[in-house]
Amino acid sequence: MVEELISSYAKLLVNNPDDIRVEIKSLDDAPDEITIYALGDDIGKLIGKEGRMINSIKTFISGCKAKGGKNYRINVKSI
Repeated sequence: MVEELISSYAKLLVNNPDDIRVEIKSLDDAPDEITIYALGDDIGKLIGKEGRMINSIKTFISGCKAKGGKNYRINVKSI
């Protein structure tokens, strides 16, 4: 659920939505790690001016955390 929602939101922000890929790695004691893969040109759009876009994604994830009780960490990486 979280993976699909982040993927659809990220695809709305970038120029190359077909190249967006989201992976979630579940770790034992640490927070789950969400990695958003995008082309180099689109990484700036995902992060946004002064980090506003990535912070909005983090805010969205905190709502999922409240519902499911899991902690998440978000990374944005280039393809």
